[in-house]
Amino acid sequence: MSLFKRLRDVTMSNLYALIDKAEDPIKMTDQYLRDMQEDLEEAERAVAQQIAIEKRFKQQYEEQEALVKKREEQAHIAVGAGNLDLARRALEEKKAAEQKMAEFKINYDQNKESADNLRNKLNEMRKQYTDMKNKRETLVARYNAAKAQNEINKTMSGFSSDTATAGLKRMEEKMLQMEAQADASNELVGKNSSLDDEFAKLGSSREVEDELAAIMKKVQEEKSGN
Repeated sequence: MSLFKRLRDVTMSNLYALIDKAEDPIKMTDQYLRDMQEDLEEAERAVAQQIAIEKRFKQQYEEQEALVKKREEQAHIAVGAGNLDLARRALEEKKAAEQKMAEFKINYDQNKESADNLRNKLNEMRKQYTDMKNKRETLVARYNAAKAQNEINKTMSGFSSDTATAGLKRMEEKMLQMEAQADASNELVGKNSSLDDEFAKLGSSREVEDELAAIMKKVQEEKSGN
């Protein structure tokens, strides 16, 4: 029988310790909440049954108590009427009712005590269940925070200031190399352009010289003809 087994076998402090060490504390907490909910429902049924027994004995006790008072009053009436036999019968039933009343009183007291104990345990279980639900909210927050921290730590494990510095230095060296190559390309382009310009100038000067020579030859021929 599982009635009150969580209350009997596992204290809340020990339960919290187990949950904190669990691989997945959220799942473990949810399982304990389901178990405790089942125990609570079973305990509530047991307490209800015990209360019903308590009330039945109380009713029987009160019925016999009322009968005792009634027969005593009837015995007084019968004595007053001079009917001693009737008074005697009333007192005999009163005595029998007193015996039953005493037995029912004992049973009622015992069952009331049992019912009160079960009520107290049920209240304690309800409190533990509420504490567990509150604990779950705390665990969820802690679990998510720890999970996020682990992810960050995992990401940062391969990243350090030395790694960043070395990477930056390599980038600077690469940039200097690219800039040097660009300067060299510009210089080469500049030299090539100057060379072409020189040849263009040379070609232009030759044309002028050729034209000048042709004019001088023509002038010389004109002088010779005169």
